[in-house]
Amino acid sequence: MRQLVAAINSRDSSALARMAGDAPQPADRRLHLEVEKMMNEFFDGLKQVFPASVSTAWRKPNDEAAAKRQWIAAFAENGITSKTQLAAGMRQARASGSPFLPSPGQFITWCKQSSLSAAGLPDEDSLYSLVMTYCAKRGGYVTAEDYPWGSNAEYWMVTGLYSMMRANNLSEPELRVKCRSELRKMSQRIEAGEEIPEPCKQLLKLSIPSTTEKAQEGVAMLRATLKRGKS
Repeated sequence: MRQLVAAINSRDSSALARMAGDAPQPADRRLHLEVEKMMNEFFDGLKQVFPASVSTAWRKPNDEAAAKRQWIAAFAENGITSKTQLAAGMRQARASGSPFLPSPGQFITWCKQSSLSAAGLPDEDSLYSLVMTYCAKRGGYVTAEDYPWGSNAEYWMVTGLYSMMRANNLSEPELRVKCRSELRKMSQRIEAGEEIPEPCKQLLKLSIPSTTEKAQEGVAMLRATLKRGKS
């Protein structure tokens, strides 16, 4: 998928067209064979799982070629860059029970959910809730390492996000974006076979808020968190 991601990042429309199968192939076509083969197999799988796609969304060859461009772009833009992730999405697709083709966004959601579940990781909303719970209850423990973590990965993600939130006075939307990023990184580490280390003491990095409004947002969020923890 490296060529796929590179094409998206450089906005190489001709390369994307070649991968989608509706443009002349260059002399160095071997560089694209692996990606083309994978995408062709993927679309063949979609047709089998969602038979209605052949008679509705992809009635003509040009329809399928245009769809490939959109799906390829959506995958690259949302970090779906491995066969493992596509396989995870297809497992969810087969379980959906619908004959109709999902949108690229729905399929990407399936890829992420299944991939995170297979790695033993929470989804984005659950990770955000874990950070908020930690904010509310951490005062009851001598150190972060004493907190009842569900896994080593949970410790590193939650404490890292907590540090980022405090250092940068992140608002709720900003923290949720960070949750998405940290989950992607942790999933990639686990998928690569890395053994996530056990909890160990970290230094909290603090910084001066960039604006008064930013500081007030951070204080308001922490107050709300503490209030929820007492209720």
